[in-house]
Amino acid sequence: MSTLSLLMLFSGIATIALIACYLDAKFQWRLNDWMNGRCDNPFISSETKTLKACIQEKDEKIDALTQRIETLEAIVTEPAYELNKKINAL
Repeated sequence: MSTLSLLMLFSGIATIALIACYLDAKFQWRLNDWMNGRCDNPFISSETKTLKACIQEKDEKIDALTQRIETLEAIVTEPAYELNKKINAL
């Protein structure tokens, strides 16, 4: 093989890989997984829907925990809480 044909072959493979990465990021088609033998059909979006649901559930938990922390901070920083702590220490 000549140098030109090798260069064209490698650039073609790199172009296909970059396009697959772009389509994976844009549409979640899982083409890279399909090319590496990790999935049967790259266009089935059942796993992406479950992943999105898990991420949404995790975000909701984080929001709930953030609200609880804010409430606890408000309770602890109240002057009445410090007074009650001093009274209990006596």
